[in-house]
Amino acid sequence: MKTFGFMKKLAMGVSMAAFVGALQAQTINLSYNGAPDAEKNAVHLFATNLQRLVDEKTDGEVTLKLYPNSMLGEEQERMEQVINTPSLNIASFGGISPLFPEIFVSSIPFMFDDFDTARAFFDQGEYWKAARKAFYERTGAHLMAVVEEGGFLAFTNNKKPIRTPADFEGLRFRAMDKSQVALYEAFGASGTPIPWTEVYLALRTGVADGQMNPPMYIILGSLHEVQQYLTLANIQYSDQFLVANDELLSSLSDEHRKALEEAAVEANAINREAVQNQVESRIQFLADNGMEVYRPTAEDLQKFKEAGQPSYLKWLEEQSIDQKWIDMAMRDVEALK
Repeated sequence: MKTFGFMKKLAMGVSMAAFVGALQAQTINLSYNGAPDAEKNAVHLFATNLQRLVDEKTDGEVTLKLYPNSMLGEEQERMEQVINTPSLNIASFGGISPLFPEIFVSSIPFMFDDFDTARAFFDQGEYWKAARKAFYERTGAHLMAVVEEGGFLAFTNNKKPIRTPADFEGLRFRAMDKSQVALYEAFGASGTPIPWTEVYLALRTGVADGQMNPPMYIILGSLHEVQQYLTLANIQYSDQFLVANDELLSSLSDEHRKALEEAAVEANAINREAVQNQVESRIQFLADNGMEVYRPTAEDLQKFKEAGQPSYLKWLEEQSIDQKWIDMAMRDVEALK
């Protein structure tokens, strides 16, 4: 009986310790767009790996609760939440740009030739260091990581093959934000901002003829069902941004904050490898499912660059973005060549 009593007390002690531990654990909300499918959505892949790594590095003392599919609101709603409440958010340009339009400088069309250049631009460049500092000063929130979400953007449409800028004439495109509208107009097309959650219907009903996204997002949104032509123009590096509330980071112990920062770097390294390894298989999937794929020649790409980049730079000037940001970014890219 004494043995039984001891074991009962021991079990109660273990249960109480677990209960107290659960009470002490800090839960952080992480919101983002796209389906909770790691195979199709690289943002979800990043989120799940970040969740796992934070749990491992803090021995469960800090946990992330995931809210995919814009469950907590569209881009600007989620940005308001992350600025005002202790939380994390993975935002696209649509979420960042209303607060920090200088972010558009990082998506100057045809600025990066390959993955290595794009990654080094954010990992090592002076532009990104200055952008993180300015974003915090302006919003009180932190740009913790640049999350690779699917490679480079490609054009799609349902009217005709696009091989040169002249092929855009008369087409209507879905735009993610104002910068994409400017790019389409440079090519002679029109652009209309449409939320990601409405893109499929807009393309199916003819509200828009086309759009641009990396192959991953074309598959994620089942856009190949309503788009026939795919042009692999390597327009812009496809990324989103992990944003952290300042109060949240301040509430973490030094050890837990370091764990979160390290987890973000490691989760993104996993994303980078996964994204790059799957680019060609995703393109093949789209071809196998009825899309006509065009790979522009070097001459074609130069025409896209000559038409799109100067017009985009002019648009940046019209947005009253200080020239110093553009100069800084261009110096970073030049230094990487």
